[in-house]
Amino acid sequence: MGNRGMEELIPLINKLQDAFSSIGQSCNLDLPQIAVVGGQSAGKSSVLENFVGRDFLPRGSGIVTRRPLILQLVNSKTEHAEFLHCKGRKFVDFEEVRMEIEAETDRITGSNKGISPIPINLRVYSPNVLNLTLIDLPGMTKVAVGDQPPDIEHQIRDMLLQFITKESCLILAVTPANTDLANSDALKIAKEVDPQGLRTIGVITKLDLMDEGTDARDILENKLLPLRRGYIGVVNRSQKDIDGKKDIRAALAAERKFFLSHPAYRHLAERMGTPHLQKTLNQQLTNHIRDTLPGLRSKLQSQLLSLEKEVEEFKNFRPDDPARKTKALLQMVQQFGVDFEKCIEGSGDQVDTSNLSGGAKINRIFHERFPFELVKMEFDEKELRKEISYAIKNIHGVRTGLFTPDLAFEAIVKKQIIKLKEPCLKCIDLVIQELINTVRQCTNKLGSYPRLREETERIVSTYIRERDSKTKDQVLLLIDIELSYINTNHEDFIGFAKVASFFRHNSMNPVKVIRRGWLTINISIMKGGSKDYWFVLTAESLSWYKDEEEKEKKYMLPLDNLKLRDVEKGFMSSKHVFAIFNTEQRNVYKDLRQIELACDTQEEVDSWKASFLRAGVYPDKGQAENEDSLTQSDMVSMDPQLERQVETIRNLVDSYISIVNKSIRDLMPKTIMHLMINNTKDFIHSELLAYLYSAGDQGSLMEESAEQAQRRDEMLRMYHALKEALLIIGDISTTTVSTPVPPPVDDTWITKEPSPPPSTRHANSMTLPPNRPPAVRGPSSAPPPSLNPSPAFGVPPLPSRPGPVQAHVGEAGSAAAPLVPSRPARVPPSLPPGIPR
Repeated sequence: MGNRGMEELIPLINKLQDAFSSIGQSCNLDLPQIAVVGGQSAGKSSVLENFVGRDFLPRGSGIVTRRPLILQLVNSKTEHAEFLHCKGRKFVDFEEVRMEIEAETDRITGSNKGISPIPINLRVYSPNVLNLTLIDLPGMTKVAVGDQPPDIEHQIRDMLLQFITKESCLILAVTPANTDLANSDALKIAKEVDPQGLRTIGVITKLDLMDEGTDARDILENKLLPLRRGYIGVVNRSQKDIDGKKDIRAALAAERKFFLSHPAYRHLAERMGTPHLQKTLNQQLTNHIRDTLPGLRSKLQSQLLSLEKEVEEFKNFRPDDPARKTKALLQMVQQFGVDFEKCIEGSGDQVDTSNLSGGAKINRIFHERFPFELVKMEFDEKELRKEISYAIKNIHGVRTGLFTPDLAFEAIVKKQIIKLKEPCLKCIDLVIQELINTVRQCTNKLGSYPRLREETERIVSTYIRERDSKTKDQVLLLIDIELSYINTNHEDFIGFAKVASFFRHNSMNPVKVIRRGWLTINISIMKGGSKDYWFVLTAESLSWYKDEEEKEKKYMLPLDNLKLRDVEKGFMSSKHVFAIFNTEQRNVYKDLRQIELACDTQEEVDSWKASFLRAGVYPDKGQAENEDSLTQSDMVSMDPQLERQVETIRNLVDSYISIVNKSIRDLMPKTIMHLMINNTKDFIHSELLAYLYSAGDQGSLMEESAEQAQRRDEMLRMYHALKEALLIIGDISTTTVSTPVPPPVDDTWITKEPSPPPSTRHANSMTLPPNRPPAVRGPSSAPPPSLNPSPAFGVPPLPSRPGPVQAHVGEAGSAAAPLVPSRPARVPPSLPPGIPR
């Protein structure tokens, strides 16, 4: 074999096969192996039994092998069998092995004739075997029998292709000699996946069952359908021999006698038979493994690197060691605290690029969602002005007020401040939800210990809920503080004096823009048609421009003596319309007594009306009365002095509420951070461990889940199997010499000369001298090429007996041995040529 490492190649693959099968073959490594394919009753199972020297495979008619059987033969001083699914149990009685195969097959496929691709792993230790790994596959069939599914042929074919399609798999194509080789199912499917014949080895069975007068000599001499690796013939026990419990050793002796005595095969006897087939497969599998070693090594290394990080946490783990459990508990709680803090505070390492973390989401709540909730609380302009009007009138009572009452301002402001409670409490609820989601996300790493994860989530979530009530109390206290004192001396508050000054000296102060937006001016087609303009409404005027840039002003309309009225929507128009007109019956715009302004929705109309109210443009008194609305009538039937007082308080409320909003937007994040988030971080770092210890027994907290224990076991087993495999592969000398795959067989002559005369020699052959003496009997004395057991790779046809002894031609075409004129020396059958001594 070359060296000790080469001898360990097949056992190494066996170990990998076991390791990967036990973990569900998740490694995705194509291990070198030999798959046995052939039709039903082709003799596949008999060949395997002859290898072992024992009856151990199920027998019967129809489809017997219904699951792949990975048969690992191991040369050993003792004889027994082991199944991967029955760890620790040794089978000495091979009848029990057969029963176990049948029972395990039925366990997956049922008692019918169905099949399954899940393999059975069987290892046989025996002094009579060579190290070899084969996969016995179900025989190919054409027609469903009994309760088999109608697509049984395609199911079996798909199963075979799963194995033999892989480049690392050698194909042992078994064909009975009593059928036409051209109809061989095994050779046909092998040709599909291995068109160059690099991986196919031919086996011819049932040579003793051929009709009298016929033989398979042309096949075995690799002349009929040539294969690179050639053919090997075997003679198995007949069904009568099997039923009669004929000993396999006697059957092997009979096989040996058959080849030595048969006139068509005796010159090939040393290269035929089960022992030679076993040695050939051992050599070819070993060489095949060696050829695939570089690719296998790189795959093993990449698998090991991918597992290294995951295995790191398991390598020193001892499930039953209390000290390890204590250390693991401490490490996990500390890691949980670090992960939680990183999620909240942000981190430069391991940044999530696909989703927002908890801290980023809370930041959005603070600075986007909460301000939005405040903005959503826009005042209902009509309702607010009505409230201000009532407040002023109720404060004056029966008297007529000469001055704007500050009590009305305070009443309205307090009512608006109270409305802030709802968005503030909603903000706290949103932050709590994100905190709990962050806790759950960080406890995902504790998934190996379900009880620990459950307790951690419960304790931290309970603490967050406790802080929830305290935070809400504090926020409500902030709002109560705002309500307790209305600070009209605030530096940002415009104050009564400033508002009065604004009304007295309008021209000296910058004009406040109340609203901007697009509106349509409805004008008849005769006068130019309707057009869209960009409108700007201030406290003094209504201007419209060509576009939003406000560079080209079309017109500016003073608001003096202007009123609003509703206009019915036109029959053909989808827009909602309102109008502006002058109470002194003057033209408002050009020759128009009123301007009709149109919006797409009624909501836009109401919003513009509210803006005009703020600018002092009120609905028409007569129209309000026609609406039969007493409250609306009360609101608009105000005297000029009351109108000024309402507008004054309206502006004061706007100014003061903006101050309160600004203060609340600043204090809310600070309060939540201090009372909830920072306290939660401190709790996790300093108190969580104590709560966990008091919550229950440490041992129960650190109990692994069944899934985790299985995953850890599989991971470590895979890791150690990969390390061991790399270690053994590393010891193998890469300079070991092995015979390469034979060159393609030149079969171009087959169609030209189907039956060449005995004296004819073809290309790459030597012409024998005419005076060469004939051989008396027996095989040629020249041994076949080492590690290349097929007798005639590229060798021309052999003449029928009697004939001259032929020189074996090597791959280069040179004679491998001198001619022997007399009786050839026999090679002992126990050690055929080609095997190193």
